[in-house]
Amino acid sequence: MNEDVGAANQAFYDAHERRDIEAMRSVWQHSDEVVCIHPGWPILRGWASVEQSWRQILEGPGRNQFVLTNEAIQVDTNLAIVTLDENLLGSGGSGTVAATNVFRQGADGWKLVLHHGSPVMAR
Repeated sequence: MNEDVGAANQAFYDAHERRDIEAMRSVWQHSDEVVCIHPGWPILRGWASVEQSWRQILEGPGRNQFVLTNEAIQVDTNLAIVTLDENLLGSGGSGTVAATNVFRQGADGWKLVLHHGSPVMAR
């Protein structure tokens, strides 16, 4: 089960790196239940708001490569929590974001219902 959650989590980052909105759409649950908190953004609730944010990000000028570290996966029946560090390499420099991704398992597999990213301050 952890492998399936890990694959769903990796698909999220692959979609981001490829700037592929259709792949991003396939990772998320499309419901009012979803929540996304991008670093520096207000809380976005509901699929319509979350999808619009990803369209803005993926169509924007910046490109990011992710090196994922410090990953831990916890699975409880149909809910999974992934915590990790997103080490970003991009044209604007590099940095680390501590992230939490929550997936819910349904008939169509593990779908993202919450993404929360918080920048890690340099020491």
